[in-house]
Parts: sequence; structure tokens; C-alpha cells
Amino acid sequence: MDAFKVIAFTHKTLPIELIGKLHLDQEEQTNVLGALKINFNFEELLFLSTCNRIELLIKSSEEVTCLLVKEIALFLNSRLNNSETTLLSNAAELYLGASGVEHVLKVASSLDSMIVGEREIITQVRKAYDFCNLLGLTGDFIRLLIKQTIETAKDIYTNTDIARNPVSVASLAYRQLRQLGIKNDARILFVGSGETNTTLASYFQKHKFANFTVFNRTLENGKKLAKSLNGKAYELAVLADFKEGFDVLVVCTSSSEIIITEEIFESLKGRDNSKKVIIDLGLPSNVAKSVSENSQLSYIDINSLKAQADANLQLRKNEIVKCEEMINVRTQQFHALYAERRIELAFGEVPKQVRAIKDLALNEVFAKEINSLDIQSKEVLEKVLSYMEKKYNAVAIKTAKEVFLAPKN
Repeated sequence: MDAFKVIAFTHKTLPIELIGKLHLDQEEQTNVLGALKINFNFEELLFLSTCNRIELLIKSSEEVTCLLVKEIALFLNSRLNNSETTLLSNAAELYLGASGVEHVLKVASSLDSMIVGEREIITQVRKAYDFCNLLGLTGDFIRLLIKQTIETAKDIYTNTDIARNPVSVASLAYRQLRQLGIKNDARILFVGSGETNTTLASYFQKHKFANFTVFNRTLENGKKLAKSLNGKAYELAVLADFKEGFDVLVVCTSSSEIIITEEIFESLKGRDNSKKVIIDLGLPSNVAKSVSENSQLSYIDINSLKAQADANLQLRKNEIVKCEEMINVRTQQFHALYAERRIELAFGEVPKQVRAIKDLALNEVFAKEINSLDIQSKEVLEKVLSYMEKKYNAVAIKTAKEVFLAPKN
């Protein structure tokens, strides 16, 4: 257990943009992680990358020092400068042995996430393991740990309220929109292609909406979002010239100015007098007050959503104590599982040796006597010896577990 370590670069101690410099896509992981494992003499390795954390789960007898963390960071990204590697090594979180196991269980259960209760992390952990296992980087310890981790996270998400109420403004906005009965063929315009709009777009895509147009100040960034949605992209400057109409307008930019003026709103809807929806997630608002107060409009704004998000987050935080108690129990269970597994592995050679002894007895030591037996007697003898062989192996492992796993007084 002491050989297990976790090196974590997370949003709690580091800027998100610096963490992002350690991100590797799957092709890069294929090219880099095997060499990383060999270069640093790791027995096992799992690489976890999300939008706000990079974590390395390793099994190694080597001591993890600031210098080692620096070297690992440079191995992942050789373009890092000295100040970046120093910050990464100083701010990295290090978990050893049992505390590492507990940390991994908390991560997959979202207790360590930027947004407590977000379920995406359990999928990210599972996919990270599957890919690293495919690359031959993981071994028996990480396999057993991830199995326990996934079971723990599922238990927590099922039997607590940690994920019951949405806490991101994007998920709350989408929930309100769905309550308005918007059809899947709705014409959806995005103004802005930042993180919030990108997250909201994923909800639309997940539920089979398909008619998207993106307007963004930087066309290249707008095209990235539009491509993921199989939609069209235009520069923000031509928004007023758009004549294809809309049903839902999603606005979120970093601008401090009003973007959806009354004139632009009227131009966008044209002669279409059907009720529209505007989701305004900008701070400050990007929609003119005269537009938001339009009676022919359903207006969803960030202020009301944020108040609900904060209330939901508090409800989730009230569940943390219950979740931590469950994780503590599961951590202790893992200790027992791992101890049993070590005994099974240690006794892995016993069945081979017992079989070799049996074969020696049959074919050499007592060969003359056995050859004098009739066929039926030989078959009975073989059955008796095979039965004794099987039972002996089971008793040996059971006895070892009773001896080594018995509670210490």
C-alpha cells in the first residue's frame, strides 16, 4: 500500500490555464505515457485529465519529491518554463498510501470537484482507466482500486442527495428551457462561444437538437463550437444582418456592453411573432432591459439561475458528511480486499507446486505400483488425488487469510 501515490494538479491550488498545459489527448497519451512509466520506473500508472485537474496515480517505491514532480511535469510538456514547473511542483497535492486511496474515491464521487455532485467525473475516471489499461500501464493494484472506486461513486450517487439538484447555471438554464416545451427542430442561435455556452450547447446536442448558428467576435473560435454542433458560424459584427429567424437565443460573452439591443432583436425575429426564448448568461447582462421585458418573450437570466444554483449547492454540501462516512467505510474495505489479493498472489505458485508433486508421485515415485493397478483403480486414484489437490489449495489460502487478516489485539 505504501508504494501507491497520487500526484494531483487541481483548481484548488493552481490556475486552470497552467493545469491545461499538462493535458494530453489520447494520441499524445499513447506516445508519452509508456515512456513516462519506463523513464521513472513506475510499476503502474494511470493518467486522469479533466477540465480542472490532472492526476497521476502511480505505484512505485521511489520517493516523490518536488524535483521528481518538476521532472514529470517537463516530461508531459517540455515547453514549460522554469517558473511554471516550480509553481507546479510547489502547488501539487501529494497523497500517499491509504490517503491516496481515499482521495481517489473522493475524486470519483465528486467531493473534490469544483462543482460538488457533478456526475461527469465518474465517467472520466472510468475512461482514463480503460485507456491506460489498454496501453498496458496499469496493474493489479490500480485495477482493484478503480473497481472499488466506481462501486463507491455509484453507491454515493444512488443513495445520497449529493447530485440530486443541478448547480451549474448552464444545467439550470437548460432545465428551464425544456420546461417551456421547446421542440427539437427549434432554431437556436448562440452569441458567444465560451465555456458556458459550450457547456449549454452540449445539453442541446445530447437531446438531439440540430439547428444551430453561432455568432462570435472571433470567427475562428465560433467555428469550433459550430463544428461540434454541425452548425454555421458568423462574425458577431453581422448579427443584425441574419434573416433566418430563431426560436431560442443564447447570449453569453465577456463584453460589458449590450449586444442584443431592441433593434437587433426586432431584426432577428423579423415578421415572426411566435414566442421567443432568450437565455442571458452574461455578467453583466448582454441583453437590453427593453428586450428582456418584452411580453412576447420568455427570458431566462443568470441572476435568478445563480440564486438557485447557490441554494442547490448548499443542499449538496449538507450531504458531504454522509458521503465522507461512506467513503471511509469503502476505504477500509479496500484495505481488506487488497490484503486478500496479496495473499492470493503470494499463493499463486502453490497449486502449480502441488500439481508437480502429484505428477511426480504418479509418474516416478509410485509409477511401478500404479502400473500394476487395473484401469478402474487408476481412475479412482486419479480422482482422489485431484480432489485432495483442489481441497488442499483452498485450505492453504483460507488458512493464510485467517492468519494474516485476523484482527490484531
